[in-house]
Amino acid sequence: MEIAQIAQILVALGCPAEKSTEMAAQLDKRAQQLAVEKGGSYEDALKHLVGLMRQGWSAKQKGF
Repeated sequence: MEIAQIAQILVALGCPAEKSTEMAAQLDKRAQQLAVEKGGSYEDALKHLVGLMRQGWSAKQKGF
């Protein structure tokens, strides 16, 4: 997946647009690392990381 696509997903989930490209690049890099470390796929690692980000933004919006 390209960084721009990841950035769009992050914005849709609540990431500030001005930070989305930088955060997407970081997620891409970490997903690649996790895939190698755990022997899984890049896609699964990216889904996991995006899910964690979504949970964090959701909690922040709810005031936790």
